Amino acid sequence: MKEKQNNIDRRDFLKAVGAAGLAPAVGGMATGFVSTKASADPNDPGAAENIQKSNVPLMPKRKLGKTGVKVSRLCLGGDFSFLDKQIILRKALDWGVNYWDTAYNYGGGNAELGIGKFLSKNPQVRKELFIVSKPAIFWGAITAEKVENRLQTSLKRMNTDYIDLYYGVHGLSDPARLTDELKRWAKSAKKRKLIRFFGFSTHKNMAQCLIAAAKLDWIDAITTLYNFRVMQDPKMQAAIEACHKTGIGLTAMKAFSRSVRRLQEIETEEDKKLVGHFQKRGFTEGQAKIKVVLEDKRFSSVCVGMENIALLTSNIAAVLNKTKLSQMDMEVFKEYARATCSGYCAGCAYICNAALADAPYVSDIMRYLMYYNSYGEHDKARQLFARIPANVRDKLLRLDYRLAEARCPQHLPIGELVAEAVSKLA
Repeated sequence: MKEKQNNIDRRDFLKAVGAAGLAPAVGGMATGFVSTKASADPNDPGAAENIQKSNVPLMPKRKLGKTGVKVSRLCLGGDFSFLDKQIILRKALDWGVNYWDTAYNYGGGNAELGIGKFLSKNPQVRKELFIVSKPAIFWGAITAEKVENRLQTSLKRMNTDYIDLYYGVHGLSDPARLTDELKRWAKSAKKRKLIRFFGFSTHKNMAQCLIAAAKLDWIDAITTLYNFRVMQDPKMQAAIEACHKTGIGLTAMKAFSRSVRRLQEIETEEDKKLVGHFQKRGFTEGQAKIKVVLEDKRFSSVCVGMENIALLTSNIAAVLNKTKLSQMDMEVFKEYARATCSGYCAGCAYICNAALADAPYVSDIMRYLMYYNSYGEHDKARQLFARIPANVRDKLLRLDYRLAEARCPQHLPIGELVAEAVSKLA
């Protein structure tokens, strides 16, 4: 009886989705299995519009640190074009996912343009949304002028007068980039009511970046790489706690911890054990990975890219499910992380950079290879790889990676993986 009560929100949500004619897209999800081979287009607005908001349990919210703002526990990541996926925005909002994360460069600019298209048709919903964007300045100095110019472009694209949370540094790896100039700009942008809050995102050297932020009084929120693997790191736990104590709002990204080595298929005995365990618990592997992050109350939300209704509904169902993960579940994740660490780059770039002073891009290359192998985003991976300076790319195959491999906590075969990246991405 207790289990039924725990899952009533998820069941009501799935029932409403099925009534709208989207059951083929989320078939079997009550037991945690998602079929992406729908008989009807899962992005068809005609089908999705049949769902009545009053019949659908809304996404629960948490406060985002000292901002005091409540955001949905699931954040809609938009690293793709929303121009032709307006139904994703519509149903995300209808189902209570009010926290949208995008960037100047996402979808070649079409992510922000898609949000702008949605807001031009539905201006009344702007006050319901909590929108995040980033200037995406990857190379060179982050000056106030560059950030201002990109903010102004983002505001125009999205048809809005303000952005709720602006990550002035996207992909922070060195706390030194949090300059006094950037601090002054953030204060000015808030005073001009162009942004409400300021922060940064990070997926390299996360612990160092978070520790530095906890000592600053002008960082309101951070989105950081965080998943069942990274949570095993004591340094990361200490950094998260430091930010939490100072009131910095935290959002997790890359919760699925994709491998750099292969597509996410059930291949090894470790994979089979993980998937089998959570199937018995009623979750897909992906749903369990979202739930394990949200078990950490210091995080307000998990940011996930969701390009179709099937993924959106599956992830919402995971958050709505009130079943708590057990100690056994946590141990299964811990054991899996330990057994499969050689396929995952944990973003500790300072270690491999110190061993490879002539090519401080190994962590980036691992991430690009992950996009290629595990997400199937071949064009994106190649475009990002092309940003690495040509003089570095030219010598990647001639470098000695043995010292970096010896120091890597994940025991990655760095030389082998770099050679694979060059063959696929160059």
